Amino acid sequence: MTDAVLVEALGSGITQVTMNRPERLNAMNYDLIAGLHDALDSLAVDPECRVIVLTGAGRGFCAGLDLTEGASPPAARGLGRAQAGMTVQKMIAGLVPKMRAMPQPIVAAVNGAASGGGLALALASDVRVAAANARFNVAFVRIGLSGCDIGVSWLLPRLIGASRAFELLLTGRLIDAAEADRIGLVSRVVSDGDVVDAALETAELIVGNSPFGVRMTKEVMWSQLEIGSLQAGIDLVKDDHGLADQRYAPFEVSSADTGMLVRSDATELLSFGLSRSSIGGRRMTNCMSDRISNPLKPFSRANWAQRYSQ
Repeated sequence: MTDAVLVEALGSGITQVTMNRPERLNAMNYDLIAGLHDALDSLAVDPECRVIVLTGAGRGFCAGLDLTEGASPPAARGLGRAQAGMTVQKMIAGLVPKMRAMPQPIVAAVNGAASGGGLALALASDVRVAAANARFNVAFVRIGLSGCDIGVSWLLPRLIGASRAFELLLTGRLIDAAEADRIGLVSRVVSDGDVVDAALETAELIVGNSPFGVRMTKEVMWSQLEIGSLQAGIDLVKDDHGLADQRYAPFEVSSADTGMLVRSDATELLSFGLSRSSIGGRRMTNCMSDRISNPLKPFSRANWAQRYSQ
């Protein structure tokens, strides 16, 4: 981890990640990009982290690539200009699918400029809250590059619609927080200085839901953007509580009679005698979440009933 990215556990399952180059409006150099990758890699496997709040120190969220310093990694030394540029491009672009794949929702607290790569970070977050002084633009097209970079051309039309997205991609014009709110780019706009607190309020609401339910919701809501039909979307969720997706639900359960470990999923769990009526949907979700974090810890039916039916 570098000083360009600060990670602070705030308690109650919330972690704040702050891009920390305020003198450059948190423009992306190598240290900042590498720091974001390191922070996300670490938090992805942190069982105490339930929600991430992403923001920028000082007057800006992230002004995009640092055009003065650049962002070439040590591995790019000695490469030609084109090859070094592609190396940087891959590093930045890799942040977007990494954010999408995070098990924790990411709430972006956007203060000041979110341009170019900074816009991409905001779009790749699950929720965006903006300060009144926030400004957004594509930026790439204004420096002679394609505006369809770092996943922006895929994300932006899906968040605000193709017509508005195409205009922003082609013109590169800045939009303020009020317009971002009107077109649905952000969830809400708050006073300058209050944006992190507002993002934390949203994070606390998310933490109030079950860990497994939130994780499944994030995965499925993003997957719904990537599939082509209503039926395919319906098929993503095999149970009305979204618990029977066996990519997450399998775990070991101990039989109260035999003490043997058996492989199970949500559907089999119901047949194990733990119906919704006996433990309730939300307790079922909490119970399933426990099995994800402790997949080999045996539980008898009596254990389940005692812990989750009260």
